[in-house]
Amino acid sequence: MPKEILHRGKRLLLRRAVESDLDFILRLEYDPENVSFIVPFDRTFHEPILRGEVRGTMDIIVEECATGEPVGYVLANGLQSVAKEIEWTHIIVAKKGLGYGHETLKLLKAWAFEDLQFHRAWLDCKPYNRRALHLYESEGMVLEGRFRETIVTNGVYEDLVVLALLAREYEAMKQAGIELESPQQKA
Repeated sequence: MPKEILHRGKRLLLRRAVESDLDFILRLEYDPENVSFIVPFDRTFHEPILRGEVRGTMDIIVEECATGEPVGYVLANGLQSVAKEIEWTHIIVAKKGLGYGHETLKLLKAWAFEDLQFHRAWLDCKPYNRRALHLYESEGMVLEGRFRETIVTNGVYEDLVVLALLAREYEAMKQAGIELESPQQKA
C-alpha cells in the first residue's frame, strides 16, 4: 500500500505514519535528547491513531525525499476542528543541525494553511526548550501566553508556553518570500 504524502519540500516530505513507523516514533519520543522536552506517549496511545481509529488526530513522519529515511515525527490534533485550528505536538527531528527543523515547520505551515485551508496553527512548548522556542519564533510563530504549572514531569509541576500562527500571518510571510517557494505537489 503506498504511503500517503501530505506535503513535499526540497529535501523533506511529510507523510501519514503507518504501523511500521511506531518503533521509530517511540525511539524519538524516549530518546534522552528529547524526552525532557515532551510528554512521551506509549505504544497503546499511538496504535489506534495509526489504525485511523482516532478522529482528528494523525501521527506524521518527516522523511528525507532522496533516501526515504525517516528523520522526524509530528503529532497533529484538531484535523476536524470546526474552527479550522490545528495543534502540532511532539515536533521531533532526529537529525539535528541540518536545518530539518526549519524545513519541517515550513512544510507543516504549507500543509495546514495551503492544503487544509486552516485558520490557525498552534503548539505548546516547555519554556526551557530554548532550541525549539528559537525555531518556532524564527518561523513566525507568535508567543501567546504561558500556562503555569500545567503538567507534571517526574513529580515536578512545569509551565508550558503557547505559540501560534494565523493564516493571514502565514500568507504575509509567503508574500515576503520567506516560506516555501510555491505550493508543493503531492506525490
